[in-house]
Amino acid sequence: MEDTNRQEVRETFRERSQRENRNKRDGGTGRLVVLLILVVIVSIATGILYKRYAPSKKVMPLTDFFHAKEGEILLMLHDQVLEETAFSEDKEIYLPYDVVENQINQRLYFDSTENILSCATESDLIRASVGQNYYMKNKNQVKTNYTVIKMQGEQVYIALDFVKAFSNVTFDVYKNPNRIMIEAGWGNTYSYYQVNRATKLRYKPGIKCDVLASLEESDVLRIVNDGTEELESYAKVMTKDGVTGYVLKKYLSEPYDEVMKNNYKGDVFSHNLSDKTINMTWHQVTNSAANEGMLNLISNTKGLNVISPTWYSISSNSGTISSLASETYVQRAHNNGLKVWALCDDFRAASGEISLAQVLGNTTNRDKLVNGLLSQAIQYGLDGINIDFENVKKETAAAYLEFLRELSIKCRANNIVLSVDSYVPSEYTEHYDREEQGKVVDYVVVMAYDEHYSGSEESGSVASIGFVKDAVNNITEVVDPKQVIIAMPFYSRLWKEETTDDGVKVSATAYGMSQAEYVLSSHNVTPEWDKTTGQNYGEFEADGYTYKMWLEDNKSIEEKLKVIFEKKKKGKVAGVSTWKLGLEKSSVWNTIQKYTN
Repeated sequence: MEDTNRQEVRETFRERSQRENRNKRDGGTGRLVVLLILVVIVSIATGILYKRYAPSKKVMPLTDFFHAKEGEILLMLHDQVLEETAFSEDKEIYLPYDVVENQINQRLYFDSTENILSCATESDLIRASVGQNYYMKNKNQVKTNYTVIKMQGEQVYIALDFVKAFSNVTFDVYKNPNRIMIEAGWGNTYSYYQVNRATKLRYKPGIKCDVLASLEESDVLRIVNDGTEELESYAKVMTKDGVTGYVLKKYLSEPYDEVMKNNYKGDVFSHNLSDKTINMTWHQVTNSAANEGMLNLISNTKGLNVISPTWYSISSNSGTISSLASETYVQRAHNNGLKVWALCDDFRAASGEISLAQVLGNTTNRDKLVNGLLSQAIQYGLDGINIDFENVKKETAAAYLEFLRELSIKCRANNIVLSVDSYVPSEYTEHYDREEQGKVVDYVVVMAYDEHYSGSEESGSVASIGFVKDAVNNITEVVDPKQVIIAMPFYSRLWKEETTDDGVKVSATAYGMSQAEYVLSSHNVTPEWDKTTGQNYGEFEADGYTYKMWLEDNKSIEEKLKVIFEKKKKGKVAGVSTWKLGLEKSSVWNTIQKYTN
């Protein structure tokens, strides 16, 4: 009995142990399952978080970024992609002429009528025609291993190697896609970053955006200022090969500025300048008989050293000129110590009788005008040529500047002074490009008068002191003062004002100095000094009209001379000119001589 009980106890104990072991095994398996489930959950969560917050490694092909078309070569200038594209043919790259002229070298001028490209240097005139594998340097042929100019429809293209030969520009060519980086902003200041730690350039700001390029430490990036809003964490930059994107600022240095410089030694036009202060006057000559009056007119002058007779005028669209030149006149002027700078005007363009676009834009016509003026200068022993083109429109400006460049070559070679008359700098006359004029010609003569002209809608001074001061300051900002001549008026305008239901209507009549004073005195008017305009002012009523006059006299001229010859850091101007000989009082020459002697 006892043995049976012990056996039962042992069996019960054994069963309990087995059950406990099974439970332990089952519990361990359960915990393992739970642990595995937790691991899976954590892995999934980590994957989700990583996917959400990890930087994108997707790379955008540059062909997608630049949207390049097959056969095109993209053009990039500084930090922007241009709309125009280039192309390659026979191992030569061709750039659109419009890009070359507007962005690279304005001195390459294309005549679309005769399909001739011109480029004027200080001493040489370079010419090339469409389809030729050479260009002309003056009268000598220079062969090239490429076609200089090609045309596709009406679009003109110039060989890259030709552009490089005559331009202060650098090009870097890259592939995939094909693109050219153009640098021509010499003297401009640009801002840069340096990469402090390897990072990525992205298509848009944000780490999830596509990668455009991998950046290495010390890479230099140009800051792109395109008007887009500045971001707190990202900077918009461009790589050296022209890829524009975004980089986290924390990987970049502090921004710094650099001035664009290179070692290019460009063509600099030399200038034929006088070592004396210029005291010049224009002599209006309307017919040959008027030449005889020169000696009488200069007899009352003092200190005058240059006279400019108005002898020449463009007379046809083919570039011919009419002439009133006189050899005797030149001899008499020289005998009296005067240089003769004969004037050529474009006044027939104002009436539509001639077209400056045809005269200056057409190569053959422009050559005829240049050669005609030079021939006259040599024939009559002129010391200078004075160009007075006052009807140049914006669309003709490039041809006008090319005319000045080509004329300057001939004048320089023959020791003839070239001066150009110019309006006072203003928004409406920017296309005259006085800065380029100053680089090319010897003197820029600023006509600091006609502040209020005969067609003005209100009465006013011909040349107030503020008007003259602005003219001096603005022209010397863009032209070396040693090349600047400021022109003053010897005339005043009597303004007639009529009050009507539509307002005040004005008209004006010009008078010389003595005549102007007589007009006021004959109406018992004693003019009073107007400090604002720097002139004596008088007005009177007659026949139901109001008459007003701002006088040009000795005192007003001296106020102008003080401004003109005021010492500045940039230096004094070269001299003065006056319009016109014969309208002045003889006493005014004493005043002018004080400042020009």
